[in-house]
Amino acid sequence: MKKIYLFLFATLTPFFNFGQTPCENGFALNYPCNGFDLQSHISLEEMDASEGNDSWGWTDPEDGTEYALVGLDNGTAFIDISDPVNPIYLGKLPTHTSSTVWRDIKVYQDHAFIVSEAGGHGMQVFDLTRLRTVAAPPETFTEDAHYPGFGASHNIVINEETGYAFSVGDNTFGGGPHMINIQDPLNPFLEGGYSAGGYTHDAQVIVYDGPDTDYTGKEIFFGSNEDHVEIVDITDKSNPIQIASVSYSSTDYTHQSWLTDDRKYLLLGDEGDEFDFGFNTRTVVFDVSDLDNIQVHMEYFSETSSVDHNGYVIGDRYYLSNYSSGLRVVDISNIENQEMTADIYFDTYPQNDNANYNGSWNVYPFFESQNIVISGTNGFTLVRESGLNNADFESSNFNLIPNPAKNNLRIQSNNNPISKIEIFNVLGQQIISIDSDNLLSKNIDISSLNVGIYLVKINSSTTKRLIVK
Repeated sequence: MKKIYLFLFATLTPFFNFGQTPCENGFALNYPCNGFDLQSHISLEEMDASEGNDSWGWTDPEDGTEYALVGLDNGTAFIDISDPVNPIYLGKLPTHTSSTVWRDIKVYQDHAFIVSEAGGHGMQVFDLTRLRTVAAPPETFTEDAHYPGFGASHNIVINEETGYAFSVGDNTFGGGPHMINIQDPLNPFLEGGYSAGGYTHDAQVIVYDGPDTDYTGKEIFFGSNEDHVEIVDITDKSNPIQIASVSYSSTDYTHQSWLTDDRKYLLLGDEGDEFDFGFNTRTVVFDVSDLDNIQVHMEYFSETSSVDHNGYVIGDRYYLSNYSSGLRVVDISNIENQEMTADIYFDTYPQNDNANYNGSWNVYPFFESQNIVISGTNGFTLVRESGLNNADFESSNFNLIPNPAKNNLRIQSNNNPISKIEIFNVLGQQIISIDSDNLLSKNIDISSLNVGIYLVKINSSTTKRLIVK
């Protein structure tokens, strides 16, 4: 699928490269690379921190400005990446209590929700629209709300479709999901919890739209629970129902998992198996097309022995933070036939690719610009795929809101009237064509589109990437 995807970009618009440091002869500066250019880097020292950890992103719905949200030992950093080669460190929201290496961030309705394993930390809520008016960066920010329903928490998960946040690995419900209604972001409140599966380290929560019609429309929790995967129907927060508890061989620490876009497969990383069993980086793939009868579909082994951490699926690619070997992208276009293929990478820890906890803690690959955030012991690193540095994708004249989108999409222009909109799939086939009568805003029904990546061409000139979820 990758070759088709790149061909489509090439046929729509000409390429030109503007990356600050191209990947040449296997390196960008001193970073080993293949297929990614280095856009920019901000060190931990520049953000007045000693440790780096998680990351997420926010795109301002008003003007399309992209911001990186980076977890630090002593707080959360906010970085304006609208100029990816010259990012602006806007400042930091300090930790609610003490410093610790563990911090996690997610976003809902233009607010950041932040948890930490610092004692008594609870959940911080920060209004991200405040980043529009930072006059003298870097600023020290204050939280806009605080939820004290738990103390230390390892992780936070948000289902943006329903407006619920799930603290996991905290001191309530045996470390299982602590379910918080955040539909009014500044007034979060507890709605339920689930303890039967034990401690949850990380999770993904979706409104189920996969092949198992028994669960269509249900809110389903896919938890990584130390030694197994716990799958729970949490539609009724006061009465969660276990669907499955799934184990696998050579288990050390069931760390994090992510579903493929078609919901047929679940890709799982075990954080400790490289240490205990001498494996190269292993991804365990479950067939979850029938949630009541889950099977191990295959195991994928990387070319290095580094420890896998967080991974995310977009279309036919698996974007994996691989600690000492950095961001690794795996082609999963033939996963049905038990084939996964190493693709491209960018290594923020050049010293080695051994099993250790140095390097890439997290990657955030969901920005429309296709800039990818890498966070961890190297601070903040921004990369972009070589050959995709296209002028049309940098245009801020048009914005896709929201993106990712599900049923409805609005195309907003800052000043250029919209005359024509075309949407193409990755095969280059035109799926939608609309004339918009030279309006500055146009709403489009995209409920007929399948989950995946599309290209939206506006006025036969500007092309932007759309993710349909």
